[in-house]
Amino acid sequence: MRSAGHWRLNRAVTSWLAAAVLTGCAAGPDFLAPASPHVTGYTSVPLPAQTASAATLHGEPQRVGVGRDIGASWWQALGSPRLDTLIEQALKSSPTLASAEATLRQAREWHAAQAGSTLYPRVDANAGAQRQRTNPSAQGQAGAGHEFSLFSASIGVRYRLDLSGGNQRALEALAARSEHRRYQLEGARLSLAGAIAQTAIARARLSGQVAAMQVLVQMQEEQLDLTRQRVRLGQAAGDEVLALQAQLEQMRAGMPALRKQLEHSEHLLAVLAGQAPGAATVPEFRLADFVLPTDLPLVLPSELVRRRPDIRAAEALLHAANAEYGVAVARLYPRLDLSASLGTQALTVGSLFGAGSAAWGLLAQLTQPLFDAGLPAEKRAALAAFDAAAANYQGVVLDALRDVADALRALDHDAQTIAAQAAADGAARASLTSIERQYGLGAVSYVQVLIARQQVQQSQNGLIAAQAQRLLDSAALLQALGGGGEPETPDDAA
Repeated sequence: MRSAGHWRLNRAVTSWLAAAVLTGCAAGPDFLAPASPHVTGYTSVPLPAQTASAATLHGEPQRVGVGRDIGASWWQALGSPRLDTLIEQALKSSPTLASAEATLRQAREWHAAQAGSTLYPRVDANAGAQRQRTNPSAQGQAGAGHEFSLFSASIGVRYRLDLSGGNQRALEALAARSEHRRYQLEGARLSLAGAIAQTAIARARLSGQVAAMQVLVQMQEEQLDLTRQRVRLGQAAGDEVLALQAQLEQMRAGMPALRKQLEHSEHLLAVLAGQAPGAATVPEFRLADFVLPTDLPLVLPSELVRRRPDIRAAEALLHAANAEYGVAVARLYPRLDLSASLGTQALTVGSLFGAGSAAWGLLAQLTQPLFDAGLPAEKRAALAAFDAAAANYQGVVLDALRDVADALRALDHDAQTIAAQAAADGAARASLTSIERQYGLGAVSYVQVLIARQQVQQSQNGLIAAQAQRLLDSAALLQALGGGGEPETPDDAA
């Protein structure tokens, strides 16, 4: 009979094992989300209360304020229904997003597979039949050999106790990598919408510049014809014709490049929307189709790190690296494997489930690494991977802060540029009006009128570029702030 002390010792050991099974002790440090940036602003130069304004298309003053809602469909702030339709179509048909969604599903299913393999016991059903012949003489015994059949059926259970928390950390790492894929998908959606908005605005700019260049070419041709007539009448030298012809050919040489960019923008929009360039109908865009956002949102840096999908993806990788370090630590600790089987064995199928055919087995195996030079190196490698992930996270945050800072400063510079371009355009038009009045009075030649008109078209070309750039940088700010995605936690994943 066992002593009471021996019974208490067994009970204590059993209780300890039960606690280890139920709770486990996770190896390695628990993951803590990185601290938010301590800065409260994006640039060292204070932002003006509102930008400069100009009496022209997209010349309204802009204001940036903390707390304004961005909206889930942030591109709608540009006020183009055609752009809204194109982006919505792209979000449904883009192969890039389809690939990212499939990769996310793969990561989630892989996590589910590993969770099923480690959190629950493995149960196997086995059935077998074998034919054997014995040879007593081989064992030094007398008698003739005989043959017999052996049939068996059993159910086996195997389970590895997570004493050190290695399995828990491994699942934690897989869950973090699944989150990384989810934020990559969100980032792909944000980038796709931004690329379509930027390409549409660029297409509108190119369309306006092509039209302005065509008018300039026509004016140059008219001026060249008049100069040739003056040469025939002896009122101009032949060098003037050569100079104008060279200028005209330079303008003509620039037209194919503009048209090429315009056609490339059409092809790019089609592909971004998930269509073949030859089969897609890409809408035309004009700068007048867009609305300049006048009240732009802004979030603090501490909120930006919870909103931008690229930052959240980098944080998920940092979480995974922390958990994988815990896995490496857990390999240094004991491992306990349990297995059990229950079945029957018989010489005939009919007696397989009869009385006396039951067979069972229990096995517990405790393994403690005593010497394995590779395990400490694996631990150091996992720690180095964590340091690399931490440095990568810091770099992503700094790049995000730079994106917002660049976009904020660009708004102010764009407003100044468009004001200057509008002033130049106004001066050119005023000069043209004056010269046309003088031409009506016979004080100037028609050639001077053509030159003044060309100056107007050239200033118009610069104004078009400034208007488009202001729209581009406004869209860039909305995209740099993470679009309209609300801050999410890992538990929000479906």
